[in-house]
Amino acid sequence: MEPNDTIPAAPEGRPTVPPAPVEPPVSGDPPARRRPRGRTTLIIAAAALLGISGGTAVGYGIQAERAPTPLAVLSQPGVGYPAKPLSADRVPDTLPAAQDRQVRTDGDLRELLVDRPKGAKKTLTDELGLDDGWEPLDQYAETYYEDPHFMFESLAELELRRVASVAWRQGEQRETGVQLLQFRSGDRHGAAEHFGDQLMYMPWDEDGAGNSGDPIKGSRAGRYFLYPVERKAGYLPSYRARALAVRGDIVLDINIYDTVPIGKKDIRTLAERQLERL
Repeated sequence: MEPNDTIPAAPEGRPTVPPAPVEPPVSGDPPARRRPRGRTTLIIAAAALLGISGGTAVGYGIQAERAPTPLAVLSQPGVGYPAKPLSADRVPDTLPAAQDRQVRTDGDLRELLVDRPKGAKKTLTDELGLDDGWEPLDQYAETYYEDPHFMFESLAELELRRVASVAWRQGEQRETGVQLLQFRSGDRHGAAEHFGDQLMYMPWDEDGAGNSGDPIKGSRAGRYFLYPVERKAGYLPSYRARALAVRGDIVLDINIYDTVPIGKKDIRTLAERQLERL
């Protein structure tokens, strides 16, 4: 039927019924409608927030209606400071500088270095007049560590303040070096960290002594070590002993090198002598 065609009139006496619309063929059930995502989660979250807020408000209300609770009575009042200054005969004496460790260590650190043994010879730098007792950080790292660049950065990060050192030669090949490494006071305890790092790698690292060492008398955690001998074709055997200890902001580091075995007594007594001066 064209759009412009008119519906024929029904016979007289009968109602006019428009034709039923033509529906498209049904190919299958209509797709199910998907449930909106996130609505249940939002409802649960809102309920939880409302419950917490309501519980908090009720708790504050109950607490506000209660009478204040008095604090417990101090068992020993007035023990912090005396009510009156102490009399002159009861005031403790000022700590002498000789017993004030910070006064001594903040001064010339070189004066706390152990003395050279009798008969010991000066090192080559001493003979040339190039050694004044202060050792630059790069020189210390270069002399005693396999990776001096890493050690330079590590010690600088720990705020190493200065290194006082003394060295000597004995016999034909024995060389001894004593270093006092002083760190600055800051957020990190540089002396304790450096000391702990050195002790940690000594037993197992290939650059370490391969053993846990022996305790140094007069030191809480200080230890001394004997390294295994190193042999290389065309060279004399190399023996090494090392002592490590920490006291306050100072790390003690002693090294002995020789072409013959080094006795434990040699490194132990030297470490004990140096600790006595700190």
